[in-house]
Parts: sequence; structure tokens; C-alpha cells
Amino acid sequence: MTGGREKGTALVTGAARGIGRALAVALAAEGYAVAVHYRGSEADARETARLCGEKGVRAATLQADLTDPAQARQLVREAHAAFPGSPLAVLVNNVGNYVHKPLLDTTDAEWADMLASNLTATFATCQEAAPLMQAAGFGRIVNLGYAGARHLVARPGIVPYVVAKAGVLHLSHALGKVLAGSGVSVNVVSPGVIETSVSQPLREIPAGRVGTVAELVDAALYFVRASDYVTGQELEVAGGWNL
Repeated sequence: MTGGREKGTALVTGAARGIGRALAVALAAEGYAVAVHYRGSEADARETARLCGEKGVRAATLQADLTDPAQARQLVREAHAAFPGSPLAVLVNNVGNYVHKPLLDTTDAEWADMLASNLTATFATCQEAAPLMQAAGFGRIVNLGYAGARHLVARPGIVPYVVAKAGVLHLSHALGKVLAGSGVSVNVVSPGVIETSVSQPLREIPAGRVGTVAELVDAALYFVRASDYVTGQELEVAGGWNL
């Protein structure tokens, strides 16, 4: 597929493996050139790019430490310019560290890292991408949240993570309102317990099973495919968890 036939460029953060890789390959199958972001896993990122290329689109790897807002913004600019003829059209914020630790044992560094990697990185990439998408009259921003974040249920083992993801949800709602009518949508896909999750408390899930990566990817693709009239929304992929 040549650049003229691609729908634009999709930037997926944290795309070297796991959910990020699955999202990147799915977007390649949708016809987007793919900018594969990684921080340290270069070999895995190159494999993701190879898999994307098999779908007939261009793909490239881009390195950045997204806990540094300056690098996050530079990543967006590089993705926008990576493929001539295919400007940035989709941003999927998948990156975000996770720590499970008793609240009173959580260190300052762990708290800061959870907010930086999950919330500040999303803020920086969205703020950099939004004007580019507005200028083009089209854009789809999909941020990865957490299915427990909007319920304000105490989860003492993952407090900084939940706080950060609640911030992602509010940021996405606000940005969706700011960008409404511009051709750019901003939405959130919030996984519950997925097959890749660190902990898997099946007894808490009405569906009686964990979710699959494929189910999570399908939810993200819904927002990518939907019109910009669908914006500021959250779609939980959680099997009835927290209901």
C-alpha cells in the first residue's frame, strides 16, 4: 500500500508488545501507516513494525521516554512527519506503568511515575496532536483508561494508578468537549481484568472470565471507525465488573 492509499498515520504508544502491539497491527489492517512507539524494547518494536508492514502499510519505530513531556510532544511531531502523504490521524495512548503495592508503602518515586507515565504523558501527546488533527479536519484520539477509575471505590493497592486513570478520564471528557465539531473525537477504552492483567480476581467478574486482548482492540477500533459525533465517551471492557 502506498502512502496515497493509506488513511493517515496512527501513533500507538507502548506498542512494542502486548496490547500495544495488538492495537498497532489492528490499525495497520484498517489501512493506517503505523508509528510504533517504544521506550526500551527496540527489538520488540521492530517486530511490531514488521507485523504492521505485512498488512500492506508503512510502519516505523519511534523511541521516547513519555514520562518526559518534551519527549512525548516530540514523539507526536515525529509521527506526524514520519510518512509523507499520511499525516497523523489516530493517536492511541496505551503506555502507562502499573504498580500493585500497599498504599502506605508507596514511595514518592512510584507515585510520581504512575502519574507521569499514565496521565502526564497522555496530556502531552493529546495537547500536541490536537492542533495537528484540527488543522486536517480529522482525528481520532483513544486513551486507555481503567474500568475502576470512575467508580471511586477504594483500591488501596493501586491508588496512584487509579488516581492517574481517573485523570485520564476527566482529561478526555474535557478535550472531547473542546474539540467537538472540529472533526476530532476523544474517547476512552477502559479495560477491567484482561488476560494480560497482573491480577485476575475472577470471583469479582460477573462474566466469570477475563477479557481478551482482541476484545479490547475491538473497542478501540469502534471509536476509530465512529464519526466524530461520538466523543467524550468511555467504553468499559470489563465483563460487568463494578456494576
